[in-house]
Amino acid sequence: MIRYSRILEKNPREIVLLKSHPCRWGRCVFCDYILDNCKDQENMVKLNREVLSKVTGEFKKLEVINSASVFELPRESLQNIKDIVRDKDIKELYFESHYSYLARLEDIRDFFPEAEVYFKCGIETFDDDFRNNYLKKGIYFHSPEEVAAHFDTICLLVGIKGQTKDMIARDIDILLKHFNRGCINIYVDNTTPIKADPELIQWFKEEYAHLEELDNIEILWNNTDFGVGGSDD
Repeated sequence: MIRYSRILEKNPREIVLLKSHPCRWGRCVFCDYILDNCKDQENMVKLNREVLSKVTGEFKKLEVINSASVFELPRESLQNIKDIVRDKDIKELYFESHYSYLARLEDIRDFFPEAEVYFKCGIETFDDDFRNNYLKKGIYFHSPEEVAAHFDTICLLVGIKGQTKDMIARDIDILLKHFNRGCINIYVDNTTPIKADPELIQWFKEEYAHLEELDNIEILWNNTDFGVGGSDD
């Protein structure tokens, strides 16, 4: 699996895909990303150290993703990231976190005082019923402003059977109005029973492909578009 890449277009940065302990939530019905979870801490730390050794610091920005939240990374791996931040003079760090870790986000910022830390959260949709009763995200809030107060970037999921055009249009409107950055993930069939809706994806492409012209919006038409997660065969 490819675990290091460079994003060269919007917000140029290096990105690493690390291994982590199992996702604390781990109940999202569409996610087989958690299959990359690991319980062998020694090998996990070794692999993550090897991946992090590829970071050059050329953009002074590093995004760290894993098959859970940043809080599921081993402490040793967090220390290795900290060493990279210092040695490569990284100025901006990007991490992912489940919404349930809201009260602990500052712990990560305190651990990395050398860099500006930004958090990304997979909200998937602002339709509460679809998000929690169907996708099983376990994310509850009162308003988009509440989310935006803690997360610089949100991820939306587009193209799942059961979604509607109105639902997606509302999600895009909220993203553009309330958040500094957004990542729109086009759903790709995986090992879960949840299926993509090709017609809905085609509609989105026709109606919203222009979002790619915005500097603060990234659209992943395939889940490996950031250059990590795919096979290097």
